[in-house]
Amino acid sequence: MKILLLGATGRTGSHILTEALKRGYEVHALVRDPSKVKIQSIGLVLFTGNPENRMALAKAIEGCDAVVSALNISRVSDFPWARLRTPVDFLENMLTHLIELMSDEQIKRLVLTSAWGVGDSRKEIPGWFRWFIDNSNVGKAYSQHEIQENLLRNSNLDWTAVRPVGLTNRNKIKELVVSEQGKPRPRLTISRKHTAQFMLNCLEEASYIRATPVISEK
Repeated sequence: MKILLLGATGRTGSHILTEALKRGYEVHALVRDPSKVKIQSIGLVLFTGNPENRMALAKAIEGCDAVVSALNISRVSDFPWARLRTPVDFLENMLTHLIELMSDEQIKRLVLTSAWGVGDSRKEIPGWFRWFIDNSNVGKAYSQHEIQENLLRNSNLDWTAVRPVGLTNRNKIKELVVSEQGKPRPRLTISRKHTAQFMLNCLEEASYIRATPVISEK
């Protein structure tokens, strides 16, 4: 399988890249700075450009069978009120172009990261976290994820918007919990490595089509 991977240099995207190459995928990775990609593989083709740029996306998506995205609204630090590194409408601009290009290329399958607390899962998250979403720059990402999910629902794609809970950098993978409509109740954390594996499993198994599974670990 040949995929277009967006966000390959990010904290979750780098795990997706490693796992995809390990599974034998051919990967087109569109990145702003190729020097940040530390993996070399005959299965990896790097494209330099901004994912908001339609021409850059069009070049990178040629010949692909599916798209996987770990893009997000990023801040200059993890401090909730840190200024944004990406434009506030980055995800919706990217996805608007991507949906059109996937239609042009007759590509149906898209798996991307959203977040627990987006849309109908907002009622499930702790009150203190809702406060951070409403009162800090964390909320900018949540607003964009919600717009992304709405764009997907109005598209003809076979999409999956994965909603991980709090992401960690631990390498040890624990038992997976997949929740839909709040059941079973999600735990509070999941590793980025496990999130990457789940996303690729969704792709390979054609599972959770047009769905928003919340994933966590016991």
